[in-house]
Amino acid sequence: MRYSFYPGCTQESTAKEFGDSSRAVCRELGIELKEIPDWNCCGASSGHFLNDDLSHALPGRNLAIAEREGLDTAVVCAACYLRLRTTQHEAKNSPEFRKRLEDLIGMPYEAKYDVRHLLDISVNELGIEEIEKRVKHSLTGLKVVAYYGCYLVRPPKIVAFDDPENPTTMDRLLQALGAEVLDWGAKVDCCGGSLTLTKTGIVENLVKGLAASAQEVGAEAIVVACPMCHANLDGRQSGKDKLPILYFTELMGLAFGVSKGETKGWFQKHLVSPFALLASHSLL
Repeated sequence: MRYSFYPGCTQESTAKEFGDSSRAVCRELGIELKEIPDWNCCGASSGHFLNDDLSHALPGRNLAIAEREGLDTAVVCAACYLRLRTTQHEAKNSPEFRKRLEDLIGMPYEAKYDVRHLLDISVNELGIEEIEKRVKHSLTGLKVVAYYGCYLVRPPKIVAFDDPENPTTMDRLLQALGAEVLDWGAKVDCCGGSLTLTKTGIVENLVKGLAASAQEVGAEAIVVACPMCHANLDGRQSGKDKLPILYFTELMGLAFGVSKGETKGWFQKHLVSPFALLASHSLL
């Protein structure tokens, strides 16, 4: 199983643990990732607000380069995923748009290949049974909630791999790893990602509500698939009882038996330390 891979900016910087754990998980799953050469920023989250041409030219250039490889493209950042999917969707359904895009980026693009999020690939392409076969250290006893946020499942006509109001892909994945996945009503509520630098008071209130909702159902951690959601939830919680925020790929790595030296490096980058929680379940 081979994919072109768009790492995106945050997986190389502020969310390096997400990028590193994603590569480690793909290695364990036998998924070969071929990084898109000379890739550029997708424009999230400021570019697509400022200029429509820019909002498509930035992801469109990446898509055109990836198309030369003859492979579908794997993405791990939910914001990158939405930007690439949006441009691919428009190009696939409008010859006029595709011609305009080709003029903008100065290269051909036929929208022949798909853009897939790693969560979608893991559950819907590889399959839950294959995930279960690779579990060496079950996450039994770990109580978590799956947080999808806004970009991963909306708008449904663009992303289209799960229900936009009650998604279950991450829930099923975490259950396959052995975790106790709790039901809650905030799995697709907004964390305020686009307001994180301009309206921090709003973001803090949104994060407070999300953390409270997770704690009300007994969660010990919130599991995410978006670096922007992670940054807000990990950095904007207040009070003493802060919940660790974990990437789904980090938990996959733990369950698959990725070396402790490697996994500890991921968790050291978190603001809310997950070490005590993971140690209490003999996961580190």
